[in-house]
Amino acid sequence: MSQSLTVPASDGLLRGRLVPVSRLGDAALWLAVFLGGFVIAEPAPYELLMAVLLAVWLFAGLKFRREIGPLIVLLLMFMAGGIMAVPFARDLPSGTMHMAVSAFLAATAMFYAALITERPDRIHIIERAYIASAFFCAILGIVGFFNLFPGAEVFTLNDRAKGTFQDPNVFGPFLLLPALLLMRRVMTGPMRTWGATLIVLPVLILGVFLSFSRGAWGMLAVAGLIVYLLVLINEQRADRRLRLVLLAVGGVVAVMALLLVALSIDQVADMFEQRAKLVQPYDGARLGRFARYSLGFEMAMERPLGLGPLEFNKYFPEDEHNVYMKAFTAYGWLGGIAWPVLMIWTLVALGRQMFRNHPWSYFAQCLFAVLIAHILVGIVIDIDRWRHLYLLLGLSWGLIAASRLSDRRLGIGLKPASAAVPARAPAAPAARAPARP
Repeated sequence: MSQSLTVPASDGLLRGRLVPVSRLGDAALWLAVFLGGFVIAEPAPYELLMAVLLAVWLFAGLKFRREIGPLIVLLLMFMAGGIMAVPFARDLPSGTMHMAVSAFLAATAMFYAALITERPDRIHIIERAYIASAFFCAILGIVGFFNLFPGAEVFTLNDRAKGTFQDPNVFGPFLLLPALLLMRRVMTGPMRTWGATLIVLPVLILGVFLSFSRGAWGMLAVAGLIVYLLVLINEQRADRRLRLVLLAVGGVVAVMALLLVALSIDQVADMFEQRAKLVQPYDGARLGRFARYSLGFEMAMERPLGLGPLEFNKYFPEDEHNVYMKAFTAYGWLGGIAWPVLMIWTLVALGRQMFRNHPWSYFAQCLFAVLIAHILVGIVIDIDRWRHLYLLLGLSWGLIAASRLSDRRLGIGLKPASAAVPARAPAAPAARAPARP
């Protein structure tokens, strides 16, 4: 995608000019990531554009290098388990469509990984598009929650902000990575660059709060703390460490002030009182979320090929609400093993990059924190169909591969030649010609 394409034109403005194909590809990538925040109905515009991009980039010769092999192999195993479970679905068309969408999302993760491996600087395009999408979605979620214009309630569900998503529990986590990237800018950037950041960041945090997703709240707290610690550990200068400590205190005060202002509104306070309880009635009921975990795993252990996609809620009042259990029930034992292995492998491989000095290290640190948060929240919610999760996985493996290739070019981690060649007895010195002046 680095060639140039001549664009014929009849007018004088475009005649004879060259439009770089790489620039067209970058613009399409920006649009695809931006549309990832609009999933009110399926198929979403994101799926339609990504299907086109996948076909075009594959036709153009996009390479899938061996460095992203673990991602590809484990996702294929996960999908293979799901495909084998499809015949057990009572509603075969719905089960087939469910698995087709899952396979498509897995393909997008491979696509993003290959793109970033090829050109790691594409993370800047993705970063800008993701922040713009999150900001726009958060604004709509806030507007919907407060019903600021007629029809704005379409951006809410059960009096919770959901923005342009179908579920508040997806809306909140979607805002997480952009929020962390902006937080890190504040931590490491000079104050003169904070202008736009201090406008966008509070909107994203308020969006997460108004989703009233306990999982999203916990994810933001955990991931934010991880990023802060990574920045603090990597900082060597004492004056900058003191600055980070002061920023942490100021950040906590600012968040508390934002919460106090929000809770002074009766509508917000009532919902907060309802959602702030650690265990909701549907969690601890007789066949509630926690009881279903034990019963669901027992059923899955008896069926190596799984129950079939979308079958669990035919045995229990609701879905699994645990991605690790769903991996076994909907994707069989093969998928049940592949999913946690993929999560742990990604976390370990990406974790090795946390203290490296690459141009993309700042992004890798935020990805690492967000990935940990998603792995943890998967215990209480199904995340295997979250579009942005596959974006996170693809970006993670793209940066893992880019780091390995960069190290290989620089010779980092390679054995010295003397270690690879067995020692031999010294040979008799050969006669040499006199050196020339």
